Amino acid sequence: MKTALRTATALPLVALSLALLASPAMAQTASDETAAADEAAPGDIVVTAQKRKESLQSVPLAVSVLSGERLADASRPSIESAAQLVPSLNFLKSGTTLNQTIFLRGVGTATFSIAGEPSVSTVVDGVVYSRSGEAFSDMVDVAQIEVLRGPQGTLFGKNASAGVVNITTQMPRQEYSGTLEASYFDHNEYRVKGAVNVPVGANSAMRLTGFYGQYDGNIRNNATNSWVNGYKHYGVRGQFLYEPSNDLRVYLAADYYKNDDDCCADIIATGPLTGAGLPSTSLAFGVLPTPAGAKTRAINQNLVTATKEEGWGVSGQIDFSLGSNTLTSITAYRGWNNTEIRDGDWLDRAYVGFNQLHDNGPQTSNTFSQELRLTSPADQTVSYVLGAYYSRAESERTFTRVVTSCTAAVGAPSGVLIPCGSVNANPSTTFSGTAKFGSVFNNFAAFGQVTLKFGDKGRIIGGLRYTNDKLSVFHSRVSSNTPTAAPGIQPNFDQGVYNQYLVLVAGGTSPTTAATSAVTSSNGIPFRTQTSNGNVSGKVAIQYDFSLDMMGYISYARGYKGPAYNVFYNLNSTGTNVIDPETSNSFEVGVKNTLAGGTLTLNIAAFYTKYENFQANNPDVVAGVVVTRFTNAGSVSTRGIELDWNWRPSRTTTVSGGLAITDAHVDQFKAAPGAALTAIIPSGTKLGYAPTWKGSMALDQRFVTGKTFDLGLGISTNFQSAQLSLFAPDPVQRQIGTIPGYMLVNMSVSVIDVNDKWKLSLQVRNLFDKAYAAAIVNGGVSGSYRYQIPRDADRYFGISGRLSF
Repeated sequence: MKTALRTATALPLVALSLALLASPAMAQTASDETAAADEAAPGDIVVTAQKRKESLQSVPLAVSVLSGERLADASRPSIESAAQLVPSLNFLKSGTTLNQTIFLRGVGTATFSIAGEPSVSTVVDGVVYSRSGEAFSDMVDVAQIEVLRGPQGTLFGKNASAGVVNITTQMPRQEYSGTLEASYFDHNEYRVKGAVNVPVGANSAMRLTGFYGQYDGNIRNNATNSWVNGYKHYGVRGQFLYEPSNDLRVYLAADYYKNDDDCCADIIATGPLTGAGLPSTSLAFGVLPTPAGAKTRAINQNLVTATKEEGWGVSGQIDFSLGSNTLTSITAYRGWNNTEIRDGDWLDRAYVGFNQLHDNGPQTSNTFSQELRLTSPADQTVSYVLGAYYSRAESERTFTRVVTSCTAAVGAPSGVLIPCGSVNANPSTTFSGTAKFGSVFNNFAAFGQVTLKFGDKGRIIGGLRYTNDKLSVFHSRVSSNTPTAAPGIQPNFDQGVYNQYLVLVAGGTSPTTAATSAVTSSNGIPFRTQTSNGNVSGKVAIQYDFSLDMMGYISYARGYKGPAYNVFYNLNSTGTNVIDPETSNSFEVGVKNTLAGGTLTLNIAAFYTKYENFQANNPDVVAGVVVTRFTNAGSVSTRGIELDWNWRPSRTTTVSGGLAITDAHVDQFKAAPGAALTAIIPSGTKLGYAPTWKGSMALDQRFVTGKTFDLGLGISTNFQSAQLSLFAPDPVQRQIGTIPGYMLVNMSVSVIDVNDKWKLSLQVRNLFDKAYAAAIVNGGVSGSYRYQIPRDADRYFGISGRLSF
């Protein structure tokens, strides 16, 4: 596609671009497994950020692009790996994919609620994934990833209030071809992937892809004498493409995958601490591995924390010409099951004064979606995209918690750690509670975006989206400790309890007292409630071509995310309120430059976004266990400057990278209903996972030898400043829960067939062995803090090979 990039020397950002020329950004060419694609100039990158194929340089919004080849060079192609390559993209790692979260420009929704939705939408081949956890499996056979930064609700919907990760996969082609890839890394990590492309008749083709991966893990569990935090993944994907003419295109896809991970255990990385963050003492640390902060690599847990996940889906897309327009229909159905198994006491058994807490929480989910879209040609005075969207996402979870405790027997020695079940302990007491809860999201939307050309150089873009949300939830919990609370387990909750709670509150009883007194009215009927909301959001932008190689734009967007509930295991009557919809107002100005004869792109964006009724988690203590309360946290804002660049001075050299400078913080915090007056996060506090500085740089060099093979060298680095992991009112928790800044360097050396038929690479990840935590959480043993340690927090080596045919 012909490049249509323009830049404005009149815009102030041009001066900034000159000042930041030494700070690279990210924009890689999309690979289609052919040498021709590898040779594409940076200015020729094509994206679908506006629901049509366009040059990256002509799109008036901030987009970072990763090729499938760039992502495949990561140790494990995933969103977690992509977050290292795109500066504005950040990632919250958790004990299970169910609770992991994507952040863009410092904004994301981290919640344990089954009735909350993400702020960053993940779209694969036009199909929206309704839950953020679905996005964290392996990315296989990816052609390109586009990261659309800032609210994108007009075209992509309510789950795009902070941005979109738009993934396109390799399409079937009219040729017999395929690839076979294999890799092996330290700690017995190996992966294999194969793809085959087969023509089927004169106008159709199919593509089959399969993968398998296994990894022992990077954490030693002393209790089981085994490595943990590893994985075993496998899956298949089939695609069929039928194109009988330029007027009809039919695309069908089906996929299945299964993940069996003994991941991700929390590491007790600090010693016992007081509430003021001062060192304390605890008998439990006599059986815990010595904490060493981000360098801790051992646990002592008798239940292996694990995630068992299964996902599948089918989809169909039909593109049909209606005169000069194109009518597109995308129909999809996806199933996603996730079981969380968790050791929540972080010890090898129950001890006097240290309860054993074990969780098991299977969840089943399914989503149906349908999108209809009418797209006009782009090369006319008035062009448009009109559409309608419907989705129904249903989730149900059964969560069981078992707590075992004991007391010291008469005459037991003092000052020593006494195991439950020993002669010095009284008989153990076991409490258990099982909750069944779920949600159904129904979403309907109608949308449109129109582009009006004025003259040869200007364009005005306007868009609107009407959204109607309906959300229903249910919850029922049966606890053996009813009518009292046990450690980590609230008493029964259901419709009978809630009805009695309303009666007591209406009679003048305080909500807290009423919630406790009403549990004796449990009737076993699930508590149910629902809400609905309508919203109009949209955008307007002005785009101007200052020259053939320079384009500038300014835009305003109104974002929206629908209502929610905080439905989780320990829900009680005081937490049944609706969480109001989140809205945002976003402003962006940018310039896009194509320089040096099309070999260099340099794109800069400055932005400001303010969110009202921001939906966020706030740490809380429920039944003696630290949890996070999902609530409307008030108003927050994010502003910053982003730079992307990609320079290809020759066919054999590519230099790329990115830089994001972000200030995302609380403007005015709103305490959760019923929370203490001290549960206020001060204005000016940084948002979680929003480092002030984050950047990446990469060099890919191919050395032509003139023989049957060439040599390749790849060097990449990503760096970031400190970021807040623990978004909490307590300043001590925020201080200890801050992840220090770090920098990682990766390197590869390759031998490459001159015709790109095969490639053999030696890799080293985290060359300088920099230890870091991906997440820090409070509530560990005796006031300690828990870390999540990712695979890339250690140096490791590997070899990979690819064969094309």
